[in-house]
Amino acid sequence: MPQSIRHPARMVPIAFLAAIAIGTLLLMLPISRSGPAGAPFLSALFTATSAVCVTGLIVHDTPNYWSGFGQGVILALIQVGGFGIMTGATLLGLLVTKRLRLSNLLVAQAETRSSGLGDVKSVLRLILTVTLAVEAVTALVLILRFHFGYGLPWLESLWHGLFQSISAFNNAGFSTFSDNLMGFTGDVAILGPIMLAVVIGGLGFPILFELPQGVRDPSRFSVHAKITLVGTALLLIAGFVAVAAYEWANPATLGPMSLPDKLLNAMTHSVMTRTAGFNSVDVGKMTTETLTLSNALMLIGGGSAGTAGGIKVTTFMLLGVVVWAEIRGDADSNIFRRRIGRHVQRQALTVVLLALGAIGAGVLFVLSVTHFSLEAVLFEVISAFATVGLSTGITADLPPSAQLVIVALMFVGRVGTITVASALALKERYVPYRYPEERPIVG
Repeated sequence: MPQSIRHPARMVPIAFLAAIAIGTLLLMLPISRSGPAGAPFLSALFTATSAVCVTGLIVHDTPNYWSGFGQGVILALIQVGGFGIMTGATLLGLLVTKRLRLSNLLVAQAETRSSGLGDVKSVLRLILTVTLAVEAVTALVLILRFHFGYGLPWLESLWHGLFQSISAFNNAGFSTFSDNLMGFTGDVAILGPIMLAVVIGGLGFPILFELPQGVRDPSRFSVHAKITLVGTALLLIAGFVAVAAYEWANPATLGPMSLPDKLLNAMTHSVMTRTAGFNSVDVGKMTTETLTLSNALMLIGGGSAGTAGGIKVTTFMLLGVVVWAEIRGDADSNIFRRRIGRHVQRQALTVVLLALGAIGAGVLFVLSVTHFSLEAVLFEVISAFATVGLSTGITADLPPSAQLVIVALMFVGRVGTITVASALALKERYVPYRYPEERPIVG
């Protein structure tokens, strides 16, 4: 394999492309579809990309269009994609920092600034253990609820529970129910475990590994963990309050519900905009204010090295710290008694500007080939780029060219944020000279 291809920041997108290609071929087989023939290439490509990139956007109803075998392929692609995201992002992060700080079991060669193959194996083993443990517990709760609460046979309950749990932990948003979770708007025993799995998967593996020790002694939390946990909590609460306020009297969403159900579904939407993609109410009937808020929450996304997408909570929080420091006139950007390096600030700014550029280009193209409103197109494009999966209902009606753009956005949004940030850090180079400083007028 050429050395240029073996570069760590290039291996991740190549691996994801290979998984998408295999998934596309499998979904094109006649056995994967409920109908008389295999799925068309574009439908298979769109679904495979959405599954591997754990997005959740669909062009066909999952339980009706795809056979049991096809749904199994989708579930496998979700699991492979989610595991690949966590391992790829974590290992690239370890490569960038040149040290392992996840556990005493992962020996850090901080002085020599290197890590051995044994460390990589430990990381993979631990991520797999955490993934399977969370998915198994979530599946068990859902299986019992589907069987005893809804009278579904054990085998059917097993399938629904397993599928929803894997989809939730991996922030995928695929569902074996045609109306997603809209049939469970008042069931906290269904929405609760799914929300919890979504949040856990979206925090990121480094955070999950720091939690046991950090809960006992908060001073042991790293700055990254503190930023992610505080930012996640603030965004979840702010999203919950805003969604409840904007949708409280909306007759098409929360309006007819009881007080507990309103609160439950407002929190559900706040959680799902963190790139999970499940919906317990009709997103297409939400108010303009809620859709605008959702755009912001989807773009921010979840934690780094997790199954959530977006520009990441840490990126958003760091830029907020930089802005606050500039407003105050501080020379340094500090948070939790630590100074944020200039190179990290530049990386965060680059990630955000590239994301906005990709979203802007996608919106312009889709608007030029469709008749949909800017509001609907913007929501769809951000949902694709941030790998959320929520939709106002226009996905299946997009022309082939627009669907291909959505496919590209899902891939770039999922793999790009990992590889771009890593590549920027790995590309840092020393220049033995500096140009004279100038101060262009800003603002």
